[in-house]
Amino acid sequence: MNFPAELKYTKDHEWIRVEGDEATIGITEFAQRELGDIVFVDINTVGDEVAVNDVFGTVEAVKTVSDLYMPVTSTVLSVNEALDGSPELVNNAPYGDGWIIKVKISNHAELDGLLSAEAYQALVGA
Repeated sequence: MNFPAELKYTKDHEWIRVEGDEATIGITEFAQRELGDIVFVDINTVGDEVAVNDVFGTVEAVKTVSDLYMPVTSTVLSVNEALDGSPELVNNAPYGDGWIIKVKISNHAELDGLLSAEAYQALVGA
C-alpha cells in the first residue's frame, strides 16, 4: 500500500495535501480498498466552512455509504468534477486524479493534530 510522506492523514482515513492556505483532500488507499468499488461521491458543502471532524460529504460504494470528515476547519472551494462521471478514480488513483475536494484552511494549528504517513501506516497495521 502507498502512504505518500508529503501528506497528512486522519484516523478516519482522509488525507490532506497542504499548499499554503489551500489544500486538497481525498481518502486513503486503505480506505478505498476497505470500501470496495466507489460508485458515487456526494459533496454538498461547496462554499461552506466545515469544522474539523465534521462531515463534508459521502462516498458510496457497492455495499455501503461512508461519511467523509474534514481534517482541519476549512471552507470548501471546489469538488473534483471528474468524479461525477468517473467515481472509480477514487479507487484507481486515490492520491492523484481521485482527489475529492479543494479547501481554504481556516485553522492551520489543527494540522498539528493530524497523522504522519508513518503514524497512519501504523494505525492501519500496514
